[in-house]
Amino acid sequence: MSIDDPAKPDTGRPAQPGSASGSGTTAVASASTGTASHDGASPAADPAAGEAVTVSPATPAKTATPAPVPDPVPAGTPGGLRGGDAEHEPPAPAPQAGTATPPPPRVPASSKGSLRPLVLRMHFYAGILVAPFLLIAAVTGLLYAASYPLEKVIYADELTVAVPEGKAALPLSQQVGAAVEAHPGGTLSKVWPSPEAGATTRVLFEDPGLGESKSTAVFVDPYTAEVRGELLSYGSSGALPVRAWISELHRHLHLGEPGRLYSELAASWLWVVALGGLLLWLRRRRASRGARGVLLPERGLTGRRRTMSRHGAIGVWSLLGLLFLSATGLTWSTYAGENVALLREQVRGTTPAVTATVDPAAGTGAGGHEGHGSAHGDGGHQPGEGGDIGLDRLMDTAREQGVSESVVITLPADEKAAYVVAENDKQWPVHFDSVSVHPMTGEVVDTLAFADYPVLAQLTRVGIDAHMGLFLGLPNQLLLIALMAGLIVLIVYGYRMWWQRRPARGTRFGVGRPMPRGAWRKAPPGALAGLLAGAVLLGWFVPLFGLGLVLFLAVDLLLGAVARRRADVS
Repeated sequence: MSIDDPAKPDTGRPAQPGSASGSGTTAVASASTGTASHDGASPAADPAAGEAVTVSPATPAKTATPAPVPDPVPAGTPGGLRGGDAEHEPPAPAPQAGTATPPPPRVPASSKGSLRPLVLRMHFYAGILVAPFLLIAAVTGLLYAASYPLEKVIYADELTVAVPEGKAALPLSQQVGAAVEAHPGGTLSKVWPSPEAGATTRVLFEDPGLGESKSTAVFVDPYTAEVRGELLSYGSSGALPVRAWISELHRHLHLGEPGRLYSELAASWLWVVALGGLLLWLRRRRASRGARGVLLPERGLTGRRRTMSRHGAIGVWSLLGLLFLSATGLTWSTYAGENVALLREQVRGTTPAVTATVDPAAGTGAGGHEGHGSAHGDGGHQPGEGGDIGLDRLMDTAREQGVSESVVITLPADEKAAYVVAENDKQWPVHFDSVSVHPMTGEVVDTLAFADYPVLAQLTRVGIDAHMGLFLGLPNQLLLIALMAGLIVLIVYGYRMWWQRRPARGTRFGVGRPMPRGAWRKAPPGALAGLLAGAVLLGWFVPLFGLGLVLFLAVDLLLGAVARRRADVS
C-alpha cells in the first residue's frame, strides 16, 4: 500500500548549457528517458540512458566555457535526495546570449503508453486520504482479534468451572431451570449447552431495552446447576462486554449506523491501495532478479530508500490477507453489502435456513395445544410445560440426527415455530448442521447439513468467521494480529516516505507532492477506456469507492485550478 515510490538519486541540478564566444560546440542534454519517480523528479541526465547530444559540425571547435558546478544538496534532506517533484526544482538558469536553446523536454520513453503515472497519482491520493480510516480499522481490528483470549481471562469465573471427578453433567432442563429462577420475568430465547468439559452452559434472555443483537446471558455450572453470573452477550458469536465494546468500536466507532461509513470506506479502498502498491513495487523491483528482491528489504540503504524497501516487502507479505479482509469486510457493509447480497441471490449463493414452521394443531389434540399456548407469556416459551417435549428429549432427537457439536438451541418464538438446534462449531473442521423439531410431537420437521450449502454460501460463512478470528481459533486470531500490525507499519512507513520526500529548505511546501497532473494522458487509450468503464461499474457496486474516486478527482481539479491561477498571477 505504498503512498510513495522512491525517486532515483539526484546527481545535482542539470548542467547549465555551456557556451563559447562566437560559434562553438554545444551539447544539450534532453529530458531523462527513465520513468518518472513517485515524487515526479526525473533522474539526472545520462548519455548512456538515451541523452540527445548534438554537435554543430559547421563551426570549428573552440574551448567551451566550463559548466557551473551544481549546487550541493541542502543539508538535512533525507537520504541525500532533493525530495519533492519536478515542480519543486528551482528554474534552470536562462541560456547566455549566443548559446543554443535547449529543446523542449521529451516524454520519457518508458512512460509513453504506460499506466504507471496514473497508478502513481491515484495511489498517492488514496494513500494520503484513505490511510487514516485504514489506520483506525487496523488498530481496532487488532484489538478485536486480541479480545478473544482477553475475554477468557477476564470472564474466567463465568465461562469455566472445575470438573468434579466421576460426576456427569445434570440434565439440560435442570440447568436452564436454574437460570430462569435467577432471571425471573426474562424472555427465554436461546440456550448454549456446555460445549466441552469444564465449560458453563449459557442461557440467553431477550430484552428490547438492551438494543439490537444484545441479550442477557446467565451462566450455569452444568455439574451443580449453580448460577455463576450474568453478563451482556452480543451477536451470534456471544461476545461478552469487553469484546462487544471493541467490536462496536471496530464496526462503527460507537456512532451507530452513520459510523459504519468509516469501516465501509476503509474496506472499499483497501484492495485498491494494496493492488496499486503491488504493481508499483513489482515495476520498480523487476530489475532485482529472483524472489529476494521482491520479498525482502534491500540491505545497505538509507533514508527514504530504506523506508520504501521495508514498506514494499511488508506490503507483499500482507497482500493476500489485506485483499481477503477487504472482500469479507464488504459482505456486511451498509451499501456494498446490499449489492453483495443481491448478487449472491442472483447466482443462488445465499445461505439456506432450516424450515422452522409447524402446524400448531398437529400432535396431541386440543388439550395439548391449549396447554402449549399457555406456555407463552411474559417469560416466553417454557420448555417442558403445556405438553412441550422439553429440552432433554429435544437434545436426544438432535443427536440422533447428527447435530451435536457446540449446539445452540433457539426456542419457538410463537405457536407456529419449531425448536431449532444448530451447530455453531466454527473451528476446523466446521460443523454447521441444523435440525428443527416440532415442540409438541418431537417429530423432525427439517434437517440441513452444511455440505448441502451452495459453494458460495460455504465460502461466505467460512470467510466471515475467518475475518472475525473464529475459523481456526487462536491461530486465526494470532494471524489477524500480525496482519493488522503489518498494516499499521505499512501506513506509518507510507506517511514517513511522504515526509522524507519533502522539498529542499526555503520552499513553501513542507511535504512531498504527488505525480505531476496529466498522468492520464500517458495511458494507452484502450486501457484508459477500460479503466473508466471499470471505475463506473465498481463505483456503482461499491458506492463508497465511487464517492471516494469523485472526491479525489475534485481535489485534483481544485489543485490544478489553484496552480494555474498562481502561474497567471506571477
